[in-house]
Parts: sequence; structure tokens; C-alpha cells
Amino acid sequence: MLLGEATHGTHEFYDARARITKRLILEKGFHAVAIEGDWPDAYEVDAYVRGRSEATDADVALSGFKRFPTWMWRNADVLDFVSWLRQHNDESERKVGFYGLDLYSLYASIEAVVAHLDSVDPEAARRARARYGCFDHYGRDTGRYAYATALGLSQSCERDVLDQLLELRERAEESLLRGGRAGDDEEFFVERNAVLIKNAERYYRSMFRGHVETWNMRDEHMMDTLSALLAHLDKRHGRSKVVVWEHNSHLGDARATDMGASGERNVGQLVRERHGEDAVLVGFTTFDGTVTAASAWDEPAQRKIVRPALPGSYEALFHEASIGRFTLLLDREPGRSAPLFRPRLERAIGVLYMPKTERWSHYFHATLPMQFDAVIHYDRTRAVEPLEGGESWTEGEVPETYPFAV
Repeated sequence: MLLGEATHGTHEFYDARARITKRLILEKGFHAVAIEGDWPDAYEVDAYVRGRSEATDADVALSGFKRFPTWMWRNADVLDFVSWLRQHNDESERKVGFYGLDLYSLYASIEAVVAHLDSVDPEAARRARARYGCFDHYGRDTGRYAYATALGLSQSCERDVLDQLLELRERAEESLLRGGRAGDDEEFFVERNAVLIKNAERYYRSMFRGHVETWNMRDEHMMDTLSALLAHLDKRHGRSKVVVWEHNSHLGDARATDMGASGERNVGQLVRERHGEDAVLVGFTTFDGTVTAASAWDEPAQRKIVRPALPGSYEALFHEASIGRFTLLLDREPGRSAPLFRPRLERAIGVLYMPKTERWSHYFHATLPMQFDAVIHYDRTRAVEPLEGGESWTEGEVPETYPFAV
């Protein structure tokens, strides 16, 4: 079950995904939640919700999400959901996990691999440090690594990270031959960190080759991680079921959008290709309201006014229905959904919101019935509340006379 969002900072989207996910867990026996977040940070949450952590509460468990944009996962709605998931697991024999699919945690994943090896094989940890030491020249700055390798100013770390991954996999095979337990959580966590390091190295080395190539690398990594997670959980549950929380742009089928026309693939497309009717893709839309976003990368979160959707967009069409909020089930064959088959504009707000260049920064063309199996529309939405709001967020609060500002 793929649950999207039209922004990375809207309360209603997070709240709806949480409520849907709770029902999927309670009524349909889903086994895990996988998010558009970093693998090692999410694994700290997984340890907490399954009672394997020293974290005293959900806030502490979420403290690993330190990388911009922190509000994506350190917000009030995620805090409530993680608290609920811990309580559910405490009262249930079937523990539901919490995992991250993204690949931005290069250095955190390196630390996780070395820390694990330190505890089980100091000599193997020494070899890992030597291999990953290739990145030490860049001061934890992945941009510097991307620049240096792209211009040929230094050799890449590709061989080193691949050798380390192969050694870890050989260790796992030897462990099984010695009677080790298949599907061990700790070994799986470490192996996926090593895979992430390999894929992240390739991703950063390719950053200057073009957006399409790096986009595809990232979404293919997320799909690979999701497939590995399903296989891992299958060993425990037989046939596992996972809820995925990511942005619409990752979870709607790219083939139905401008993205696909330019050569981009995404998780939604790859899931449909591999799992067919076993996958359900749900998108979210909004007409106006407020959103938590930044004005530039690494800047503080702000509460921003979301402009009314542009004429001719799906959001404007839904606004004309004057319903407020609704769920629309879509058919991929023209029929009841026929009026929606004409490509229209669709809005996407990520971690940045730039209303002055709204059309070019936040809209693309899509054919909604081919992109999603269902869409949930909230006509007016409000900004998600960061756990560390700060003055920049509270000062961005809209006036009482919003939306007229008179």
C-alpha cells in the first residue's frame, strides 16, 4: 500500500496516512511501515517501537532525524503515530516494524557498519575503517566528493565500498553455514547499510551528469530496499505486507506524468511492474492553505501560505466540486474516470516552496487515473507542526484574516 503526499509539510496528509496505516495494521495484518527517510535513522525508531531500544519515548527515538529537512519526520503527527505503534507492539505478539528507504545517510551508514563490526569482529572493523577512510578527505561533505570525482580531481571510492559489501555478504554466508539464523535483524540492518553506502557513492559521483540519472538511481535504490525488506519480512511472516509513505512524485506511476516522458522512473512505476494488482497507489491533493517548507536548501522551516491551485489543474477541478474533502477511486480504463483522462496540471511541493515561481517550480502534467488507484483530496490544509518549530516557523503564522489578508 503506497500512501503519498502532495507536500512534505501538510498535517492532513500525515494524519490521514497514520489513520489509514493503523487500520491496515489492525484489520489487514500489515507488518511494516517504510518511509522516505534514511535507513539508520528509521532503524532507531524501529528499535523503539519493537521494544529493543533504550529510548525513553517517541521523541527520543526520532532524534536521529537530524538532516535537513528535519520536520519531515520530526513533527507532531509522526510523534503521535510512533507512540501509537509502540503501544500497539507492546500489546501484540506480531510486532510491526518501521524502516527507511532513502540513500542520503552515507556517513551515518558507515558509522553503523563499523560500530557493528567493532562489537563482533574488531579486525573486520579495522578493514572497514580503512576502506571507508576513502571518504575522510571530504570532511563529511558529499558535495565535495561529487565535485572532486566528477572533475577527475580524485579517484572514486567505488572499489572500496564494493569490497566492503562483498566481505559482509561473505560473512553472512559463512554464518549460515555454521548454523546461524537466517533473517537476523541486525545482520540485515548492517547489510542494507553497506548496500546504501555503495549506492550513495554512485549517486553522489553521478550528481553532475543530470537530474534524470540521479533521480532514477535514488528511486531504484528505494525500490531495491523495499524488495529486500519484503524478502526479509517474508522469512518471518510468510507473505508480508508493507505500507509506504513517500511523496506523490515517488509513489504515483511516473509513466503517467511529464517525469516519465523525460525518462524518469519512480517507486510507483517499479512497484506496479513487479507486483501488479498486489500494489495500491494512493495520492493526495490540496487546493490551498498553509504548508511547512523552507525557502532554500538548509534554511529553517517556515509556515507558508499555499496559493490557490492554478486554473486547469486537478486541484482546481476538485475545488470546483465544493465538497471540502473526499476520496476518489480511479479506473485505469476510461469509463467513470473518462473526464479525468485528459492530462492536467498537478501540484507538487517538496521541502522547498517558492510561490513566486509556482507554475515552473511546483507543477507538472499528469493523467491522474493512470498515476494512482485512488486520490484523497483536502480542499484546505494546514502546515504540519515541527517538533522544533523555532521563531521562523511561528513568525510565519498566517493572519487571522487569511486568506484575504485585509
